[in-house]
Amino acid sequence: MSDSERTIRVEALSRVEGEGGLTIRLRDGVVAGVELRIYEPPRFFEAFLLGRSVEEVPDIVARICGICPVAYQMSAVHALEKAAGTAVSPEVRRLRRLLYCGEWIESHGLHMHLLHAPDFLGCDSGLQAAKTYPDEIRRGLRLKKHGNDLLDTLGGRAIHPINVALGGFYRLPTQDELGRLIPDFEWGLTAAIEATRWAATFVFPDFEIDYDFVALSHPDEYPMNEGLVVSSRGDSWTPEQFEEEFVERQVPHSTALQAVRRSTGLGYFVGPLARVRQNFDRLSSSARRCADEVGFRPDCRNPFRSIIARGLELVNAYDEALEILRTYRPSKSPRVPVVVADTEGCAATEAPRGLLYHRYRVDGDGKIALAKIVPPTSQNQAQIENDLAAWLPRVLDEPENIVAQSCERMVRNYDPCISCATHFLSIRWERQ
Repeated sequence: MSDSERTIRVEALSRVEGEGGLTIRLRDGVVAGVELRIYEPPRFFEAFLLGRSVEEVPDIVARICGICPVAYQMSAVHALEKAAGTAVSPEVRRLRRLLYCGEWIESHGLHMHLLHAPDFLGCDSGLQAAKTYPDEIRRGLRLKKHGNDLLDTLGGRAIHPINVALGGFYRLPTQDELGRLIPDFEWGLTAAIEATRWAATFVFPDFEIDYDFVALSHPDEYPMNEGLVVSSRGDSWTPEQFEEEFVERQVPHSTALQAVRRSTGLGYFVGPLARVRQNFDRLSSSARRCADEVGFRPDCRNPFRSIIARGLELVNAYDEALEILRTYRPSKSPRVPVVVADTEGCAATEAPRGLLYHRYRVDGDGKIALAKIVPPTSQNQAQIENDLAAWLPRVLDEPENIVAQSCERMVRNYDPCISCATHFLSIRWERQ
């Protein structure tokens, strides 16, 4: 390696859900390449589903993620119900959105306070932040507990819920079981607004990119489990058209696939910043007022400000959850019959970290013959690499530890997974 060449290599990212590293190659002081290397062995969830009964799918896919099990379950049941031509009752639909609210609350609350905020507070970890900002960190933990309590009550378990079924739920909660959550959620709504105000006081780097934001959009509600796939470039697709425009490709440095748009060959941005950009007018009135108060623009293109977008979604989730909790009256039947055989269906929903796509083909015996799952992280990987390439020239003259910290912060803007968002990078510089 010549004196004009330098490689910044992260051999292993510790405290990451999965295994990966980061390689940055410089030539004559210019970024020559950025690789977010994911070398975790394949998990084979799509293969695990082959030959399984459709009834088993929601429980299996819930194990894909400990933070976003609801998104995987909902994507699966929506796809299979669509294949069967089955429509659930309005009450079941509301309860499914309530379950989604619980997942967004526990995920966003945790990420904002313990995983992302330390970047702006000058702390190495959430534990260190707790020493200086004990009230704020306690608030984040309490918000996360609210989400877990809701998943436990409605889903049967706080992690990997087991009450989700094709056509509805195996059991409906009683009015008292959901009603007891109301006082905590009333406190949580106020706390979520305070958390968003707090996040808006952070000092954000001046960094903007003309992103291609992609998210679901629904005419009547903030999107969680239904809607068209829309781009900030003005394009839109039904979930059935998703694979016509979006394709996963294998890159040599990663066992994780990277998604790009077929028409451009470029990456795109999914997640809270994209959702708020595409659906700002469908946020709750409390969330919109909060955005106005803190000066957050719906056309924000600064990924570091994604923590504010998560805060607005946190407020929105509490607002919707409270409305459902206060008006819930259980019906007699928890589910409708669903018969899926010799057909195919797909669905797109919104996990806390962004758009999630599922497609299933079912044989004549009601067994899974094909399963395709495109998670948010695979859709954001290419864009993360692009962001790093654009950001690095600003910091390459800094000491090596500052460059490492900057790379960490950029990756955590996307909250690619629960452990990936912690402070993880151990940089090794190579010079010859």
